[in-house]
Amino acid sequence: MDKIILSNLGFYGYHGVLEEEKKLGQKFFIDVELFIYTKEAGKNDDLTKSVSYADVYEVIKDITENKTFDLIEALAENISQVVLDKFKLVNSIMVRVKKPEAPVNGIYDYFGVEIRRDRNE
Repeated sequence: MDKIILSNLGFYGYHGVLEEEKKLGQKFFIDVELFIYTKEAGKNDDLTKSVSYADVYEVIKDITENKTFDLIEALAENISQVVLDKFKLVNSIMVRVKKPEAPVNGIYDYFGVEIRRDRNE
């Protein structure tokens, strides 16, 4: 299976359990891998046989910036379900949500979650 990769997409969103997170917002970085057969698209140089990563980006941006979730698990789940619903050629998806400014007193790169969902689930 081939994949289309969207790496380290940065957005400002209002996700978190704490009221301050919902009010002030923070940065989120998202990685997505779309598992799709790209052979026909590659052989024929035909976007209709693939998925536009620009269109997928806009879906992820809209969800991350315009919806609010307590959990990054819910953000990842929502992204995966909407992408699978909108882009029928995607067989499965991996979504990784990274939260580098989580309200945790310590030194860290980010806290995150990674999920993989298949079309047939």
